[in-house]
Amino acid sequence: MKKITLSITGMHCATCALNIESALRKVPGVVNARVNIAIEKAYIEFEPDTLSPQDLLIVIEKTGFKAFLPEESMDSEGRVRNREVRDLGVRFVIAITLSVVLMFVPAKTNWGHGLQLLLATGVLLCGLNFFRRGFFSVIRLGRASMDTLVALGVGSAYAYSFVISLAVWYGRKTAFHDVYYEVAAFLLSFILLGRYLESLTKRRTSQAIKKLMNLRPKTAYVIRDGIEREVPIIEVVVGDLIVVKPGQRIPVDGEIIEGYSSVDESMITGESIPTEKSIGSCVVGGTINKGGSFTFRATKVGHETTLAHIIRLIEEAQESKAPVQQVADTVAAYFVPAVLLIAVISFGAWFLAGKGVLFALTACIAVLIVACPCSLGLATPTAVMVGTGVAAENGIIIKNAASLQTARKLDTIVFDKTGTLTSGKPRVTDIVPVGVENSEDVLRIAAIAEKRSEHRLAEAIMQAAHEKGYEIPDPDLFNSVTGKGVVARYKMDKILLGNRRLFEDIKIDVRHFEPRFVELEAQGKTVVIVGYRNEVYGIIAVADTLKDFAKETVHALRKMRKEVILITGDNLITAQAIAKEVGIDTVLAEVLPQDKALEIKKLQAKKRIVAMVGDGINDAPALAQADIGIAIGTGTDVAIETGDIILIKDDIRDVVFSIQLSAFTMRKIKQNLFWAFVYNGISIPAAAGLLYSITGHLLSPVIAGGAMALSSISVVLNSLSMRFFRKRL
Repeated sequence: MKKITLSITGMHCATCALNIESALRKVPGVVNARVNIAIEKAYIEFEPDTLSPQDLLIVIEKTGFKAFLPEESMDSEGRVRNREVRDLGVRFVIAITLSVVLMFVPAKTNWGHGLQLLLATGVLLCGLNFFRRGFFSVIRLGRASMDTLVALGVGSAYAYSFVISLAVWYGRKTAFHDVYYEVAAFLLSFILLGRYLESLTKRRTSQAIKKLMNLRPKTAYVIRDGIEREVPIIEVVVGDLIVVKPGQRIPVDGEIIEGYSSVDESMITGESIPTEKSIGSCVVGGTINKGGSFTFRATKVGHETTLAHIIRLIEEAQESKAPVQQVADTVAAYFVPAVLLIAVISFGAWFLAGKGVLFALTACIAVLIVACPCSLGLATPTAVMVGTGVAAENGIIIKNAASLQTARKLDTIVFDKTGTLTSGKPRVTDIVPVGVENSEDVLRIAAIAEKRSEHRLAEAIMQAAHEKGYEIPDPDLFNSVTGKGVVARYKMDKILLGNRRLFEDIKIDVRHFEPRFVELEAQGKTVVIVGYRNEVYGIIAVADTLKDFAKETVHALRKMRKEVILITGDNLITAQAIAKEVGIDTVLAEVLPQDKALEIKKLQAKKRIVAMVGDGINDAPALAQADIGIAIGTGTDVAIETGDIILIKDDIRDVVFSIQLSAFTMRKIKQNLFWAFVYNGISIPAAAGLLYSITGHLLSPVIAGGAMALSSISVVLNSLSMRFFRKRL
C-alpha cells in the first residue's frame, strides 16, 4: 500500500470534496481517499501495482479540478493558485461588464432578444465550470453539488428566457419583458465574485505553513571533489560537506566539522539571543548564521529535516477533522438533495396556487441559488486551519483537530518536575565541609568520583569544578551503586559519594548530619554526602532551578479553575518544596516512570479530563495515557513524536496559551456553524415564498446569489480573524 498527498485547486464547498472522494474511491486500486477543502489537499491510499500517481491526477481532473503531485514545487503550486485567483477575477470582470450592458438592451424587439441572448451566453461561458462540474457530479457520481444548484438556477433562468425568445422569433404573442437573461447574467456574476473573494480569503488561511516553507533555502554551497559549488537544495545528500557564510540560512540539518559562529535559532527555540556554535555542534535547517563561516556535514536532508518534520506535523493537523465537524458533514451529505426537493415543491405549490410559471420559476431559482452548503463545509476546517497556524507561529504544534477541540475541556493539568517545571540542569548550591578546612577540597574529591558518571548530579558537580578552574584527574577505579551513589578509588584511597543508604551499608554513621540534611532538603535541594578515606568529608547540595514563568503559569491555570498536580520520581520533601514554590497543592512523589501512566489512569477513573505535561521521553507512557499529552521539547528532540501538543520553544506559558487557543477556536467554529445553519434556515424558506407571504415581495434570485456568496465569505473571514489572537498570560 502507498500513501500520497495531492494538492487540489478549484474546490468551493463540502460537496466538491465529497465528489472528489467519491470519484477516487470508485477507482480500482484506491483503498481510501480523504479530501480537506480548507487546505485543498487529498490524502490517498492506493495499490502502486494497480495505479500510478498520474492516474489519480487524471481522475481528479475529470471531475473538473486541478491536482498536483507532492514532488511539484511549492512555487509551481503557488503560481497555479495565483492563476486561479486571477482567472476568477478576469471572468468576473467580463461577466459583470456584459451583465451591465445587457441591462440597457430593450427586450421589445426581435433584435433585442437576440442581443440579450448573445450577451447572456457570453456570461454563461465565463461560468462554464459550474455547469461542467455540476452536471458531471450528477451523471457520473450520482450526487448533486453546490455547482449543480448554481447550474440549475442559472440554467433555468437562461433556458426559460431562450424559450420565450424562440416564441418571439416565431411570431408568438408573448410579453417581451418576460425574460430572465439579466437575472441569469447578474446571478452568475455575483457568484463569480463570491468565488473570487472566497479564493482570496482562503489563500490566507495557509499562511503559517507558507512562512515555514519560505524558511527553506533554494540552494546550498557544497564541497565536492575539493571544489565549493552551489547546487539546488534537492541535490544535497546525507554526508555532503556544506559551507555556510554570514547571513545565510542553513540549508539542512547537520553537525559542524570546521569553524565557529553564532546562529539565530528563534524559529525553533523562540530564543532571540543567537546560539554559539563550534565543532561538534548541531545545526538546524532554516536557521540563520549570524557570525562567522563554518562547514558542516549534512545529517538530515529533504523530508527528514527538523523543519520538514514540523511542516508535516502541522499539515497533518490541518488535514484532520475535529469531532464537531461530523455534524456539518452529516448535514452537508443531505443538504443538496433536500434543497432540490424544496425548489421543486415551491415551484409546484406556487404554480398550482395560480401564480403562473414566471412567479413559480422565480421562487424555484431563488431557492436553488440562496442555499449554501459551502458555509457548512468551511465552518470547521477553516477555523482548525487558522487555529493550528496561529499555534505554529507561536511555537506550538497541535497534532490533530481532536486535540485542538479537547484541550479547552481539560480540568486537571499534571506537570512532571525535572525538565518541565524545572530547567533539568541542576547546579551546586551548597558545600558544607566536615572533615576539612574549606569547601574546595570537598568539591575536588567529589569531582574525581563523579568524573566518569553520567548522572545529572554528576554534571552539576563537574560544572562547579570547571567554573572554579580545577583540573580533575581520572579516578583509578569507578563503580556506580544503583539508587545509592558511586564508589571510586584515587591513589589507593576510597572515595564515596551518595545518599544515606550508601554510608549506612559501609557502617559510617551520618546521623549527626541529619538536621543539616533536613534543612537543605526542605529547600527543594538534593543532598549527597562526600566520604574520603572512610570518613565523612562534607555535604554537597544540588538544586534544579525553576523555569522562567513556572509560577505565573501555575497561577494562570488555577485562575482558569484547573487543578494542577506535580508528579515526580524525586523524594517527597524535595517535591513538596518545589510545589510550594510554584503554588501547587497536590504532589505525587517517588513515582517511577512506568507508574506515571497509572497515576494518570487513577485521575481519569474519577472522570477527570487530564493533560500530562512532560519532556516527552521518560514521560512517554503518561503522555500517551493522558487525554492530552503536552510534550516540551526543543524541536530537535525525539520528544516531538510523543505528545498531542508539542511546545517547541520550551516555554511553559504555552500550556496556558494552548488551552486558551483551543477555547477560542471552538468559539469560532460554533459561530461559523451557527451562522451557516441560521443563514440557510432563514434564507431557504424566505426564497421559497415565506417572504412573499409576509411582505408581498418575492426574493429576487440576484439578491439570493449575493447573499449566498456573502455567507461563505463571512465564515472564512470569521476564521481569519483568529489570526489576531494573542497570548493572555
